[in-house]
Amino acid sequence: MRSDLRSSRIAGHEGSAVATRIRGWDSAAGLLAAAVALGVGELVAGILRQVSLVVSVGDAVIDVLPSAVVKLAIEVFGTSDKLALLVTIVLGSLGLGALLGPAVARRPRAGVVAFAGFALVGTLAGARDPRTLGIVAFAIAAVAAGAGWFTLRRLLEAATPTEPAVTMPGRGLADRRRFLRFAGAATGAAVTSAFVGRQIIGAPVDVDAQRDALVLPTVEGAPTPAVDALDVPGITPLITPNGEFYRIDTALVVPRVDVNSWRLRVTGMVDTPYEITFDELSALASLSEPVTLVCVSNEVGGGLAGTAVWLGVPLVALLERAGVHADATQIVGRSVDGFTVGFPTEVLLDGRAAMVAIAMNGEPLPAEHGFPARLVVPGLYGYVSATKWLEEIELTTLDAFDAYWIPRGWAKEAPIKTQSRIDVPRNRRALDAGRQAVAGVAWGGLRSISRVEVRIRPQGDEGGEWREATMGGALSQSTWRQWVYEWDASAPGDYEIAVRATDGEGNVQTEVERRPDPDGATGHHLVRVSVKQA
Repeated sequence: MRSDLRSSRIAGHEGSAVATRIRGWDSAAGLLAAAVALGVGELVAGILRQVSLVVSVGDAVIDVLPSAVVKLAIEVFGTSDKLALLVTIVLGSLGLGALLGPAVARRPRAGVVAFAGFALVGTLAGARDPRTLGIVAFAIAAVAAGAGWFTLRRLLEAATPTEPAVTMPGRGLADRRRFLRFAGAATGAAVTSAFVGRQIIGAPVDVDAQRDALVLPTVEGAPTPAVDALDVPGITPLITPNGEFYRIDTALVVPRVDVNSWRLRVTGMVDTPYEITFDELSALASLSEPVTLVCVSNEVGGGLAGTAVWLGVPLVALLERAGVHADATQIVGRSVDGFTVGFPTEVLLDGRAAMVAIAMNGEPLPAEHGFPARLVVPGLYGYVSATKWLEEIELTTLDAFDAYWIPRGWAKEAPIKTQSRIDVPRNRRALDAGRQAVAGVAWGGLRSISRVEVRIRPQGDEGGEWREATMGGALSQSTWRQWVYEWDASAPGDYEIAVRATDGEGNVQTEVERRPDPDGATGHHLVRVSVKQA
């Protein structure tokens, strides 16, 4: 027998050949059984129009992981952190299955215990999701576990050596053809179930068709303010196209919300709780405002910021209709998937254009950006304000409730910090000698930006003079501004370029470097370039 196959021997009848069990086949049986369980789970979830087991477990993992681990995952994987988690769950499940196969071959009861545990974990994870009933989560997990256990038993039976009545060379081994036949069937079942399930789950609601059918209201001031953009190749545009707008949220799979059955509830510490339909909300739309949103996870110089023209209903108007209690100090936004944000009620007293938005850059909200409605609160980082797939606005107190990210180590109040970014030239670029544009964007929450300065010095030098850049126009007080500095790069060598901004209140961007947690990164964005010999 080949040395790379680990095997165990089982005693035959007296006088018969010693049968050999191939451990690799048992491992393959366990792996395929896990694959079938996952695939059937996807299929049943799709048929029942529910969240899949893998996604439910992923959501539960995100909720229970220590904040340090979550932060590390964001740093390592960036916007691919959700995909990385789902892949890890699938591969981990298959790996556990491969370990389970040989164990069950020795002790069959281990399989019952393992798949019972699979069903329990799936049930508990599914029941945590507000979109899934506990009994439905149990049904999905139980059917998936049953399919996995059945597959494992059949494959292990096929991998069990047969003992010939007469000793013959080469007999006493499991029938390769029989095992491969069952293994092929299990593989096909797993792949087909997963594919069909994903297709069904992926389209319970045709959001694109619903978006196309919507007619957005026309409100005064809806056209984007006339501001001339700076003509610099490579600079960030004033308005971020919807397809390029950053997406950071905890949803492993984008919720597909049916606009026809969707309702927005206003609850909590109010005189008159109420709910409204999308049509009723749309009829109240009276606010169109360009706003720059920023993720608190954005590193200095990072790309987790974007500006769009948002259209919606002033949040103040919705709350006035309910009658907010005087002692309600916090506004909580709750998503259809249970995610929450929270910010002080007093934020709405300064006249900022906080709204329940229904449109983004002249079209209904894309599914990944919150269709059919989301919160937009200028001046605050998204984790405390920007609830997508909004279904409830609750009035409470700051002491009574901590939103999703607060127990995970992030600050409860989080105004956007003054920041600036160099878009061109890119870091580590080699530049031709001569006139070079140094350009980018800067933002300061509600404070706007009054000034941007650039410092260019040879690498390794200390000091250096800050020189004022030319500013582009502002779409509003709460949007970024473009800037450009014309650099006479005549001397060859290696250079360090830094940028800093001053906001509308006279606050100069700090050079002290701090991580994004707990309330936003600080420091100056630096790029290093070389100027070639003329």
